[in-house]
Amino acid sequence: MIKLLKLEYYKNLNYRPFKVFTILYFAILIALLFVGLVDFDVFGGTINLKEQGIYNFPEIWNFTTWIVALLKIFLGLIIVFSISQEFSNRMFKQNTIDGLSRKEFILSKLLTISIFTIVSTAIVMGITLLLGYQYSNTTESTKVFAEMFFIGNYFVKLFTFFSFLLFLSILLRKSVFVFLALFVFWIGEAILTTIEVFSKVKGMEGAKRNEILQNDFFITHLLPLESMSSLIPNPMMRLNMAKMMGVQYQFHYPTESLIACLLWCVVFILGSYWILRKRDW
Repeated sequence: MIKLLKLEYYKNLNYRPFKVFTILYFAILIALLFVGLVDFDVFGGTINLKEQGIYNFPEIWNFTTWIVALLKIFLGLIIVFSISQEFSNRMFKQNTIDGLSRKEFILSKLLTISIFTIVSTAIVMGITLLLGYQYSNTTESTKVFAEMFFIGNYFVKLFTFFSFLLFLSILLRKSVFVFLALFVFWIGEAILTTIEVFSKVKGMEGAKRNEILQNDFFITHLLPLESMSSLIPNPMMRLNMAKMMGVQYQFHYPTESLIACLLWCVVFILGSYWILRKRDW
């Protein structure tokens, strides 16, 4: 494992985009967690997200993980460029000539993905606790840790997404094709989800429709990108202004989506290894 980590380190040390994007990602991630301290001008009024309760326990776990998860594509750029350059610069072929097995190649990329995911999760967890204890209207232990499971969901979401990009990068080899495929996949899932939702709520009245949307199970939630998205729901309905408007927040732990993500991780990793074994580069 140490050998593989050193190999990845020396490869990426000489790859400037990797270093630049890594530094930018973590700088933006940290800055984004403090977004609630900034006043925003909206429709002639001022909104402060801290005053709207985004730093209150236990809601803060939902807010911070959802906000920083929006940056996952930015970190995905680093991973895709890193893997794609292996094939464009023929480093993969040279490594295999030098004795690196395909299994070790996959393990080295998984180590890189794991390190990024662990570091990102640790930063989010640490800053969330810092901001929560500083600005939350309550610091009771029952409230502080009530929704800490969102950190675990964030970890799974990132690792699944990066495993997906690993698979696409090995399958397509060129970064432009990877992101094009990702975009097409996202559009395809959105279309399938829309079709399923419309088929279930067609002809229903408002109250019944909302109940179905909030409580019913959708098969499309098991698709890769949808299952990742379902792990951390949009927390905007938990803002104080939403509560004042009578908006009800309901959350049921997405066990099916969590299991789907873990299974997709296995599929993407094994699929990546299978492609490497079948193709002769």
